[in-house]
Amino acid sequence: MNAIILIGGRQYNVNEGEKVFVNRLDKNVGDEVVIDSVLMLKKDTETLIGRPTVKGAEVVAEVVKQTRGIKVLVFKRRAKKGYKKAIGHRQDLTELLIKKIDVK
Repeated sequence: MNAIILIGGRQYNVNEGEKVFVNRLDKNVGDEVVIDSVLMLKKDTETLIGRPTVKGAEVVAEVVKQTRGIKVLVFKRRAKKGYKKAIGHRQDLTELLIKKIDVK
């Protein structure tokens, strides 16, 4: 079963049993997260498209770990002015294990 879910303003395409990185959620490791904003659900040949979400559909996930993404460097420079500035950023992430995709 395949689903497209909405978490924190971003859409993720998930399958049962796979791990996905999302923006930091305020949960502890081992907590269960129930996501009810399912935009699309696909099971074998049947596809359910929500308007805007699929009624009665939910995705159950478990928090595996809280981590940070890779470092992204931003380098600013102005020509002929001698201005240079380097800025680094690491995004806070939560790794989720998709346990079950269910529709009632």
